[in-house]
Amino acid sequence: MTSIGTGYDLSVSTYSPDGRVFQVEYANKAVDNSGTAIGLRVKDGVVLAVEKLVQSKLLVAGANRRIQSADLHIGIATAGLLADGRHLVNRARDEAQAWRDIYRQPIPGKTIADRLGQYISAYTLYSSVRPFGTSTIIGTMTDNEPSLYMVEPSGVYWGYRGCAIGKGKSIAKTEIEKLDLDNMTVREAHQFVPKDIKLEAETLAKESSDDEMED
Repeated sequence: MTSIGTGYDLSVSTYSPDGRVFQVEYANKAVDNSGTAIGLRVKDGVVLAVEKLVQSKLLVAGANRRIQSADLHIGIATAGLLADGRHLVNRARDEAQAWRDIYRQPIPGKTIADRLGQYISAYTLYSSVRPFGTSTIIGTMTDNEPSLYMVEPSGVYWGYRGCAIGKGKSIAKTEIEKLDLDNMTVREAHQFVPKDIKLEAETLAKESSDDEMED
C-alpha cells in the first residue's frame, strides 16, 4: 500500500482522504494471496472448484476444506483465510436453516448471498472488529434454476455466469470468458476445470454433503 495509508489503516471505520478503507483492501489482499477458486453457472447446474494446496505431507486428506455445502441445494467455495471461510459457511448454514424453519422451503440463491453480504458488511463498520479475509463463491440450484454469486470482503455481492478468486484469478477469468456457459452442460464444464482442481473439488463436495446428510 502507499504511504497515504499511514494512520488511516488502523481502524476499519476510518476513511482515507481519497475515500479508501484500507482494512478492507488488506482483506482483499488475503484473498488474492490464497489458492484459486472458480465457479461456473451452466444451463443445467453449477460447477465449483478449488486449487488444492498441500502445506505439508503430514496433512490429513480432506482437512481444511474449501468447498462445503450450506444446504442440500447450496455449495460454497472460499478463498482467503480458512478460519474466516469456515465461519461464513456456518453462518450461511444458519441462514438457510432459519429460512426453512420459517418458510418451509429452500432459501433462494440471491437471498442467501444478500444475507451473507449484509453479515460481512457489518464487520466493516466498527473499529472493534476486522473485515473477513475471505471471498465466497455461492452456487445454488433452486427449482432447477442454477445461480452463482460471489461475495467480497466488503460485503458486496455480484451475480455471475462464471467467476474466479484467489492467486490465479486473472488467468482463470481469461479462460472462463472463452466459454459459452449459457449452452454448456455440467459434464462439459467439468472438462474445463484442471484435473487436480476437479478431483479435489469433487471429493470435498461429496464429503461435505455426506456430513450434512448424517447430521
